[in-house]
Amino acid sequence: MKVRAVTQTAVALAAAASLATFATTAEVKAQTVNWNMQSTYPGSLTQLGTLGKRIEEKLREVSDGEINIVFQEPGAIVPALEVFDAVATGAVEAGWSTPGYWAGKVPSLPLFGAVPFGPRSGEYMAWYYFGGGKEMFEEIYNRFGIHSVICGVIAPEASGWFRQPIETADDLRGLKMRFFGLGAKVMEKMGVSTQLLAGGDIFPALELGTIDATEFSMPAIDLNLGFYQVAKHYYFPGWHQQSTMFDLMINKALWDGLTDTQRAQIEAVCGDSVRHGIAEGEYLQFAALAELEEKGVTIHSWSPEILAELEAAWEEVVMEESAGDEDFARVWESLSAFRENYKRWGELGYLR
Repeated sequence: MKVRAVTQTAVALAAAASLATFATTAEVKAQTVNWNMQSTYPGSLTQLGTLGKRIEEKLREVSDGEINIVFQEPGAIVPALEVFDAVATGAVEAGWSTPGYWAGKVPSLPLFGAVPFGPRSGEYMAWYYFGGGKEMFEEIYNRFGIHSVICGVIAPEASGWFRQPIETADDLRGLKMRFFGLGAKVMEKMGVSTQLLAGGDIFPALELGTIDATEFSMPAIDLNLGFYQVAKHYYFPGWHQQSTMFDLMINKALWDGLTDTQRAQIEAVCGDSVRHGIAEGEYLQFAALAELEEKGVTIHSWSPEILAELEAAWEEVVMEESAGDEDFARVWESLSAFRENYKRWGELGYLR
């Protein structure tokens, strides 16, 4: 009798464990993620779009099909520059973009996208991940009902396509130019009338003369968009974007509803995307530059005098933005303090 009782008890325990496993499995299945990710960039666009498409693919792979975030082309659900509000309200579950697009809504966020005369990717990531940037980034986004994960970093950009050479800073005055983020505020100080256009809207505006000049990204990306067909003078360095961060925005209530494993999977894929973005971006540029020159593009470097004027204008922008927004001031203070401390290592450790 005792043996039978023990056997019955063991069978009961095994059945209970099986039911618990089934319940846990059912719970996980019930939490399978099926979201839309509205992109601000076309999926075919080198890096800016293809990184977003890659995130869709990798999340499905690492989660064994439990995280399905579908990349949506610009305008498929909401227009490209309305993604922030759509994610905040839950009208769309997630968005693929860069913090630099939201300067008009949250003045501090562009400091997490690209900083004029700012750090290269290694230094930028060091501040973000270990210098306090990530905590401020998440706190600021959270106030708007968004949790965001840095999910890509790319190499330096070019700083502009022009129809005519720019010999002095005075040649910039009066131009109408598409420009992004904090760099646009600098260009305004230089007498340029700027507007922010989504990638797909730039070429038609340039071709029709709605704008006189544009910047967008790095050579491999700009080549894809065909700006060389209208403007033949291409300027470097990209003083306004020495490195650029991209993010996966997720409605915060939905993020909070994920399991710890699902959140870790998203973080892991985004970390891998950062690695992929930097390496691919550095790899693609030299062939793109050669092709642009074959197409009749003249590559220019800004004179030290013009760069000095641009940097002075940036310092004015920093003072104004810091005075007008408390978050901008504290993020800028954090980044500046980090860069001051980093400076000695940067000077000693790297060839100049």
